[in-house]
Amino acid sequence: MGLNLNDKKAVVAEVSAKVATAQTIVVAEYRGIQVAHLTKLRATARAQGVYLRVLKNTLARRSVEGTQFANLADAMTGPLIYSISDDAVAAAKVINDFAKTNDKLVVKAGNYAGKQLDVAGVTALASIPSREVLISQLLGVMLAPVSGFARGLAALAAKKSEGSDAAPAAEETAAA
Repeated sequence: MGLNLNDKKAVVAEVSAKVATAQTIVVAEYRGIQVAHLTKLRATARAQGVYLRVLKNTLARRSVEGTQFANLADAMTGPLIYSISDDAVAAAKVINDFAKTNDKLVVKAGNYAGKQLDVAGVTALASIPSREVLISQLLGVMLAPVSGFARGLAALAAKKSEGSDAAPAAEETAAA
């Protein structure tokens, strides 16, 4: 049973709201995937904060009209699942990781911040570490000089304490 006009307007409004705050949209063809696998994909997407939805392509085109994702409309053909995320990498990572284990999910295209991505672009975007990992790597680089300095001071203090312990022992052997 099809959607009536009010239902279609509600779907377009909901998706438009997600698109307005999104950084990345990835579209993939899901033809032939079992329901259990799609349910697993949806659960993974939810855990990563990704909005994942199967939409009619005409409704999806209306949702992206006038946005930075408007050039994605050309790729909206066939049975597609739309992955939309506020995080730059999450949408691509969820779809790409699932496509590795399920060959029936075929990445069609993507868009990151208004730039059209082909399949290789989506794969490259998915290979970027998540925001949390990048922040922890940056903090590790920033803390390396401080922790190196602290280790140097600790080694110097240990060497001085060994030197002061060795001096009384030398005096005791000389006195004997």
